[in-house]
Amino acid sequence: MKALRQLNKYFIKYKYRFLAGVIICIASNILKLQIPDFIKHSVDAFDAYAKGTIADKSVVYETNLKYFLLILGATLLSGILTFFTRQMIIVTSRLVEFDLKNEIYQQYQLLSLNFYKKNRTGDLMNRISEDVGKVRMYFGPAIMYSLNTVVAIIVIMVLMIQTDPILTAYTLLPLPILSISIYYLSRLIHKKTTIVQEYLSKLTTAAQESFAGVRIIKAYTTELDAINKFELVAEKSKQKNIELFKIQALFFPLMILLIGIGNLVVIYVGGLRYIEGYITLGDVTKFIMYVNILTWPMAVIGWVSNIIQQADASQARINEFLDVKPEIKNTISTQTPIDGNITFKNVTFTYDDTNITALKNISFELEKGKTLAILGKTGSGKSTIINMITRLYDIDKGMISIGNTAIKDLNLDNLRQSIGYVPQDAFLFSDSIENNIKFGAKNAGKSEIKQAAKDAYIDHNIVEFTEGYKTLVGERGVTLSGGQKQRVSIARALIKNPEILILDDCLSAVDTETEEIILKNLERITKNKTTIIISHRISSIKHADSILVLDEGKILQKGTHEQLSSVEGFYKELYEQQLLEDAS
Repeated sequence: MKALRQLNKYFIKYKYRFLAGVIICIASNILKLQIPDFIKHSVDAFDAYAKGTIADKSVVYETNLKYFLLILGATLLSGILTFFTRQMIIVTSRLVEFDLKNEIYQQYQLLSLNFYKKNRTGDLMNRISEDVGKVRMYFGPAIMYSLNTVVAIIVIMVLMIQTDPILTAYTLLPLPILSISIYYLSRLIHKKTTIVQEYLSKLTTAAQESFAGVRIIKAYTTELDAINKFELVAEKSKQKNIELFKIQALFFPLMILLIGIGNLVVIYVGGLRYIEGYITLGDVTKFIMYVNILTWPMAVIGWVSNIIQQADASQARINEFLDVKPEIKNTISTQTPIDGNITFKNVTFTYDDTNITALKNISFELEKGKTLAILGKTGSGKSTIINMITRLYDIDKGMISIGNTAIKDLNLDNLRQSIGYVPQDAFLFSDSIENNIKFGAKNAGKSEIKQAAKDAYIDHNIVEFTEGYKTLVGERGVTLSGGQKQRVSIARALIKNPEILILDDCLSAVDTETEEIILKNLERITKNKTTIIISHRISSIKHADSILVLDEGKILQKGTHEQLSSVEGFYKELYEQQLLEDAS
């Protein structure tokens, strides 16, 4: 249970609820375990009448009525206390589940982009859902039934020893066998459970990737291949589950066998003790009831052990991510204003997952209110520069400053709040168009939303939809075209009114006429903003104050459109090529 130790903070947080649950559980069990003693007195009254020790039937009737009422009262009160036990412990387990899911989700939000490149979405989802569910069972049923078992065993053993120590010793003979069996089976279950959870993550990942890529699967008519791939993973998962369940299946029969042996011992040895006069018939009856009352608590040991092993395996998987330290940290607690002047000085950066050096000794300056355009082939390092400015990664060498302050010395929240970012791959949430635009400014009013949409040249499309701005866009904006998604994404950035506006090839899916309209709007909006535009189209960047041409992580050319188009090089060749394409 090493992994579960990390959850002790929740026992401390909810100590009063757990303590109340423990006290009520003990009281409930003590009441319930008085019932066999009440029955013992009734049986002894009948036995005494049969032997002639009590001649008056009315005495037997009165005795049995008395104990009947006591049994009824104890049962009712025990049931009420059991209800409150569940309210304390099971409800608390749900509170812990809520807290743990939030803790994991917060950790996911803190972890850097690099973490998400190395881990699959399906596995991340499985750990926050299935694994947390397993841990919840540890805080709920496992604790409650363990308490019941411990209290029942202690109370019953005390009462049995008080009645007849010798018969008690015989009755408890099977317990060492039970303990050893549970120990070895638990070790096997823990090992198998870890494997099962790993395969469940693979299964979730396979399903998630299939759903996310369903358009590609259908376009290439590879549905059968996708089904076969999923069936292969599901088959392996099934086999690992069967292996686990085969071991789990040994628990309950083993418990029943040992309890049955206990009953036989009580009947045989107890009968001899009764004949010899050491105990009464009621005592034998009480022992049989105690042994049978122990049936469920003893049988549940296996189930609880299984829950704990599964929870430990799941928490170990959760801890793998909770123990990951964010690569990008906000080390500044004070507010730091962002003025928009951006300087790169001898910046070098290598992606550790691919070992590709994306930027090689990059240097440039961008003044506040100016526009910088970045041009280059795929993989030249354009988007990497954006990742550096938004501090999704930290550089290996060199210096990036905004204003006169190194980027690492800026409050990370202030930095990102001052940036309006439109990514190359426009991502929309499964929500209304209105809420997707408002994502950039939660308190924006309808007029501001409409103006942002007009500036992004998407308003005229939105008003034609049946639901207008309330139209749901579906997962990842699937109900909109590529150009519409890009323009909603631009509106989301514009409504934020940022100090720095970054457009990462965000007009690639719109036609040249729409592009021209949007660029004119952007020229008006960005007069006093620091703007960075990445594009493959010269028409998108020719109005920029300065242009960088990148190639394999290095600056190939630098200058204005007029300067670069008048000298031989990559920029001029691309410009002339695009002019010919436009003319044709």
